[in-house]
Amino acid sequence: MEAIEYVSFCRRFFAATGIPVNLLRAGVPVYSSFGERMELQNTASWAVYPPTKNPGFSAINPDLEYGRVHVEGTDFDLFIGPIFTTEVTDVLVHEFIQETKLPQEYREQTEELLRAVPVSSHPQFIRYLLFLHLCLNHKEGNVEDFFGEETSAAKRRNARETAEAVDAKEHEEAHDSYAFEMELYRYVAHGDVDRLKKFLDQTQKFPAEGRTAKTPLRHAKNTFIGFAAKAGILGAIPGGVDTEKVYQLTDLYMQECEKLQTVEEVNRLRYIFLIDLCERAGAAKMPAGLSPEIRQAAEFIRNHTNTNLVVDEIAEVIHRSASWLMRTFKAEMGMSVGEYMTSCKIEEACDLLRFSDQSLAEISAYLGYSSQAYFQNIFKKNMGVTPGQYRRKPE
Repeated sequence: MEAIEYVSFCRRFFAATGIPVNLLRAGVPVYSSFGERMELQNTASWAVYPPTKNPGFSAINPDLEYGRVHVEGTDFDLFIGPIFTTEVTDVLVHEFIQETKLPQEYREQTEELLRAVPVSSHPQFIRYLLFLHLCLNHKEGNVEDFFGEETSAAKRRNARETAEAVDAKEHEEAHDSYAFEMELYRYVAHGDVDRLKKFLDQTQKFPAEGRTAKTPLRHAKNTFIGFAAKAGILGAIPGGVDTEKVYQLTDLYMQECEKLQTVEEVNRLRYIFLIDLCERAGAAKMPAGLSPEIRQAAEFIRNHTNTNLVVDEIAEVIHRSASWLMRTFKAEMGMSVGEYMTSCKIEEACDLLRFSDQSLAEISAYLGYSSQAYFQNIFKKNMGVTPGQYRRKPE
């Protein structure tokens, strides 16, 4: 395809879906849906890195997100979005104008265009990306691929949860789910996506709600609705996600749930919903106005607390130099890379002390400390008490 044909394809996609499209060639803007509507030249700056996933996400923050499809064998990239999972606010309009470096005189027109973009859940937006990937690269993809879960793990989890949902309905069982749910909501509130994924994959029984309907599918949907509300209230809101945003997001996922036709699809949506909430809670802990690179670096550190990262390794992930990372991280986060690593490790240590029966030596080794004594000193310096005292104190 020539560039003119890709431009035509983008125009047709925008006309059909209402979702904006930006076409880049070797990182240089070729076409923009918004730019064309506002009669602006395609001069916006984009940081285009080699894709780790194709298709994939390119998020400024969880509320201002783009999908990216690289046309394999070419130097073309399609960025679709922004898309919104909640109502567009004045803050989002301001962030969009800042990121795209639009002149302020275009604010009113920009706000009108942004508010016309259809609200879309993560699963629905992923389906758009997969459709474009199929059209442009002739390859199939799966929704689960976007959430870092191996296909084999997804199949095991789906099979286990489907069987348990049916079994619970048939035998009218109600499991004691309090401890399970409190631990799960704590992971969501901390924004620790990596640990949440491990927890969900290793869990042998997802709590059931007893008999709530005559069919397994209706039972699964009813359970999802109740669970989604609790996950928002007990996980995402304490994790710092805006209350109204949580309610809007929960409503959107509940509507998505009602469209599904199998218990397996409902279980999969529950997994996606939890990861979505967890990512938003993690983002809410970050200072406002972070650059995409520093946000990515912070998330990478948070998800690798059990390894001893070095600055060069993190810099490679965000495609920047180590000196740039150290300087910019300190300026934007208000602490050094090393200090942030320690705070993330201590946060995880608190959860392990509270929710696991691992010994201090095991926790110390898991978090990469050279000795138990060193771990205890660092913990007391940050928390004011020893690990043993923290474990023994009441909730």
